[in-house]
Amino acid sequence: MTARWVVLLAASGCAAFDPVVIREQEKLPDVYAGLEAPANPADAGVRLDWNAWFADAQLTALVDEALEHNQSLAMAVERVELARSGVTRTTGALFPRLDVGVGAGVRKYGLFTMDGAGNATTDILPNQRVPVLLGDFVLSLQTTWEADVWGRLRNQRNAAGAQLLASVEGVNFVATSLVAEVATAWFELQALDRTREVLARTETRQKEALEVLQTQRSVGRATELAVKQFEVQVLETRALQVDVAQRALATENRLNALLGRFPKPIARPKLEQFEAAGRSSVGVPAELLRHRPDVREAEHRLEAMKFDVKSAQAGFFPTINLSAGIGLQAFDPTFLARLPESLIMGLLGGLVAPLLNRSALDAQLEGAKAMQREAMYGYQRTVLEAYVEVVTTLANHVSAERMLTLKKEQQVAVTEMISTADLLYRAGKATSLEVLLAEQNAMRVELELIETWRRQRVVTVSLYKALGGGWQRQTK
Repeated sequence: MTARWVVLLAASGCAAFDPVVIREQEKLPDVYAGLEAPANPADAGVRLDWNAWFADAQLTALVDEALEHNQSLAMAVERVELARSGVTRTTGALFPRLDVGVGAGVRKYGLFTMDGAGNATTDILPNQRVPVLLGDFVLSLQTTWEADVWGRLRNQRNAAGAQLLASVEGVNFVATSLVAEVATAWFELQALDRTREVLARTETRQKEALEVLQTQRSVGRATELAVKQFEVQVLETRALQVDVAQRALATENRLNALLGRFPKPIARPKLEQFEAAGRSSVGVPAELLRHRPDVREAEHRLEAMKFDVKSAQAGFFPTINLSAGIGLQAFDPTFLARLPESLIMGLLGGLVAPLLNRSALDAQLEGAKAMQREAMYGYQRTVLEAYVEVVTTLANHVSAERMLTLKKEQQVAVTEMISTADLLYRAGKATSLEVLLAEQNAMRVELELIETWRRQRVVTVSLYKALGGGWQRQTK
């Protein structure tokens, strides 16, 4: 008869659970748009090594310091510990709980009550009535256990485990982003330093030209207008130096903040060459699912939501609880050791199943389904955005390399143009306006070269991040 009731109660909770309907994601392309697949597919799965990717000892030292002291990364690590405690808690719920209890108290019953009247005429020991002030001393062990027949607790543990894996990938994503931010700020700082050098050198050259022009004005070979034009140009260059100096200070402060410290000067080498930063094989799109920490994080969160749905479904089935206890109890602590008189014990089993007014369970299940759908769409969006980011960054990388090559060639040409204009002007075969335009073009081209180099380096950093980075943190 008992078995029959268990089956009936289980059937009462077994509502027709509709499956979670989710729009399927379009299959990832086999190759990135505009690129061919790697010649050796085995090379496609090689993770990136950020130390080799950037190949800069000072940058590597800064990145190491940021990974050690950055507050955002430390907060992400603590979220891992929080998720780990969730796994421990939900795992513990699968096993019986054992508690020890120690209690002491005293009670007095009114004489005109059933308990008081009975105690007044009852011997608690031979020839000794029940005391008016009745002590109560207890020493016991109690255990409770929920039999996880339907998998509710197991699914909660699995969901917590998936959330832990997601939080670990969250740390990896924060670390990868931190590496990229530090590298970006480093290259921006180098570019600003070189810009200041160019502006200072340009100002010196402009002042020399202005002195020559002022001398020629004194002998009637140059006009006042030409002199004023050069003076305006010198002032404009000085204004640019002030602006660049402020931008460099702000960038240096931002880099210090990423390193988790208060602002202080950061030593950096003088930028001599404008070489392009290369890149390794980018792999195939399917590698995004294994290499990008944000994609793996979204995948683990989706897995956690699936377990949450299963746990919510199990809530409709009967809950089986078992409890037991054993201990010692007496009105006088000196009698606790008297056995079996002071021995107490109990055993209880219960089965509870929802029959009516299950709106809370229905709401919990529908909420879990909605969160699973949200997680799936979030995963699909993350994969899509990751693919688009890689394709766009790859195109930017190719474009930046070409632009850098052209700007270097343009710099050579404009340097020759400056020398030619200066010789012609001194020989009286070129006007001051032509010299001024040549100086302006020279400065513009050199500044554009620096900016192009900066963009190429930043795009390389973005490509490192887009491909998933090379960070694999060992958590505690």
